[in-house]
Amino acid sequence: MDGFIHSTESFGAADGPGIRFVVFMQGCKMRCKFCHNPDTWDISSGIRITPDQLLNRAVRYRDFWGDDGGITFSGGEPMLQSEFICQFLELANNLDIHTAIDTAAQPFDPYNSYITRMLDLCSLVLLDIKHIDSNKHIQLCGYDNKNILECAEYLSYKNIPVYIRHVVIPGFESDSELTRLAEFIKCLKNVNKIELLPYHTMGKHKWESLGLKYQLEDIPPASQSDIKHAEMIFRKLDLL
Repeated sequence: MDGFIHSTESFGAADGPGIRFVVFMQGCKMRCKFCHNPDTWDISSGIRITPDQLLNRAVRYRDFWGDDGGITFSGGEPMLQSEFICQFLELANNLDIHTAIDTAAQPFDPYNSYITRMLDLCSLVLLDIKHIDSNKHIQLCGYDNKNILECAEYLSYKNIPVYIRHVVIPGFESDSELTRLAEFIKCLKNVNKIELLPYHTMGKHKWESLGLKYQLEDIPPASQSDIKHAEMIFRKLDLL
């Protein structure tokens, strides 16, 4: 089947181990107030492509990946095109290519066979947990986090390797909420890495180009001390 992608990046270094060929999928249901890719929200737009065409585009760069690199699906939200990605992963696995899915897990559903198969087929999941508190998650993203946390537990149950990613937004979460997040992650058995990422405003110009008002106008980018403070809380639970 055909998929819809926004763009690709040939030499990604921040979306999984090693050098990655990054595929930015089109479509996302969440409306995160700090989204740096709002131009990927509309699933009906983008570049139409088949799994074979996309793989042929990616493998041209394989010599640069080394032993650790590979292909990462980002977004947008890859789960919205899980059937297409399943077909791609079957092809990539035949070539012994390391694959990663960067997802916010909306719309994870354990009874959706394409989503669960996609997670089973990939080598690594980069799971974005936006906020541990469901009400604040709604404020931030427009959806609660119930099925997102359920996805984390599913991945742990299936022992699928995971990197947990969390954006630190100054003033938006308390120490107790960060502790709750750390305690939740501590219960997962499959977490290979935790990335506490600084909130930034580099996507603001995209909002403006789309005629949208940037939602976190008054919040400054996270400082080094903001990140160090969050890391201190995670270290108390021996997570970093």
